[in-house]
Amino acid sequence: MGKGGKGTEAAAAAGEGEENMAAWLVAKNTLKIMPFKLPPLGPHDVRVRMKAVGICGSDVHYLREMRIAHFVVKEPMVIGHECAGVVEEVGAGVTHLAAGDRVAVEPGVSCWRCRHCKGGRYNLCDDMRFFATPPVHGSLAHRIVHPADLCFKLPDGVSLEEGAMCEPLSVGVHACRRAGVGPETAVLVVGAGPIGLVTMLAARAFGAPRIAIVDVDEHRLSVARSLGADAAVKVSTKDEDLAEEVERVQAAMGGGGVDVSLDCAGFSKTMATALEATRPGGRVCLVGMGHNEMTVPLTSAAIREVDVVGIFRYKDTWPLCIEFLRSGKVDVKPLITHRFGFSQREVEEAFEVSARGRDAIKVMFNL
Repeated sequence: MGKGGKGTEAAAAAGEGEENMAAWLVAKNTLKIMPFKLPPLGPHDVRVRMKAVGICGSDVHYLREMRIAHFVVKEPMVIGHECAGVVEEVGAGVTHLAAGDRVAVEPGVSCWRCRHCKGGRYNLCDDMRFFATPPVHGSLAHRIVHPADLCFKLPDGVSLEEGAMCEPLSVGVHACRRAGVGPETAVLVVGAGPIGLVTMLAARAFGAPRIAIVDVDEHRLSVARSLGADAAVKVSTKDEDLAEEVERVQAAMGGGGVDVSLDCAGFSKTMATALEATRPGGRVCLVGMGHNEMTVPLTSAAIREVDVVGIFRYKDTWPLCIEFLRSGKVDVKPLITHRFGFSQREVEEAFEVSARGRDAIKVMFNL
């Protein structure tokens, strides 16, 4: 029996007898399935057999560029961070989980000692260890070892795939909290990619009575309509079209104006759209990170007292995400458009599909 020893003997034997394999990012555009040695099971850890792992845009970006901003992949790294699985073994100090429990996994481990953590904003921790953010390994593997407090038991009726979707949904939930979305908030979502769509679903679950969404891609807009968007407006990438597009957005809101805009793309044009479309006294939340630097009409927003906030990942979101899924307030299943197994060929094909975009929204591995 492994260290900590509360798992069943069968589970422990299975974990020790089968070599743990993972998808390693080894070079630009190169992923290889290779052995992945797990750390010892600590008293407050669990060993989880991964069952569902989604591909995030950041995973694709690391594959293409080997870096995101100042996070640089300098040595081979296991990819993946959107995940759920089944507990195989628990540490001696773990009392709320047992072998066989299905869990959704929050991928960031903070220090719990710095002022951010002590102040409750652990997502801003300077020493955060986050799956598949170099040099920390990710979760696209047969098994992982993770703190038990960051593994959340899934209720009956919520699938493991839905559990893995708690990670992107958490971004939308955190954005809605930061932006103050509620039953009296008319919302504009800028960008109908995976994060824009889950943010739209989160805004509805928070009670937003009217939601409009804009994007450059008609297929993504049609998906948004099918998921319940009240209005979907196609826009361009051209700055000279901004004024006319803002007029169309405001008209689509039925004359009531936009109380909160959530920019899920993060480019100069999309942020300008959010700032110009939002009513005086409203709020804009920057969610996407398309550009590190952008030129936006801040003076115009300032004289209308439009507040601007940002988000970085999320905090304390998994319980609410799971409740949204359990209650049916949020249905993420239509977002999972492609599924793959866990072989070298399938891993490569899955990342190609995700990177290509088109009709792919969320690509999911079933391990």
